[in-house]
Amino acid sequence: MAMAVPVGTATAGEREEAMAAVVTRQIEAFRAEDLEGAFAFASPMIRRMFHDARNFGAMVRNGYPMVWRPEEVTMGPVVMREGRPVQTVFLRDARGMSYVAEYTMIETEDGWRIDGVRIVEAGGSSV
Repeated sequence: MAMAVPVGTATAGEREEAMAAVVTRQIEAFRAEDLEGAFAFASPMIRRMFHDARNFGAMVRNGYPMVWRPEEVTMGPVVMREGRPVQTVFLRDARGMSYVAEYTMIETEDGWRIDGVRIVEAGGSSV
């Protein structure tokens, strides 16, 4: 559940929980093939770039299969990169391959949104 907490009153922990919730809910939407739901968690810039949920879903399905259908998802820490919060996410796909993803987050009037995802590390099988 995303938390809408005003910036001035939110603690660091509340902001991190809200960011993790947005990422979790987007991944759940992908698993359910709810493209509109997943697209709703994208930042305005991402929404303009892909125009609609179908285009966005195709990009994720084809370019980020570990995000589209992860077998396991573990939230890591939020770190600052170039002055922006980045939610670290540990993913394992159906083949047992492990990945580290960095979700760049942006706060909007509608709450936290995902402004980009970068796979920074792919490890071997965790099996």
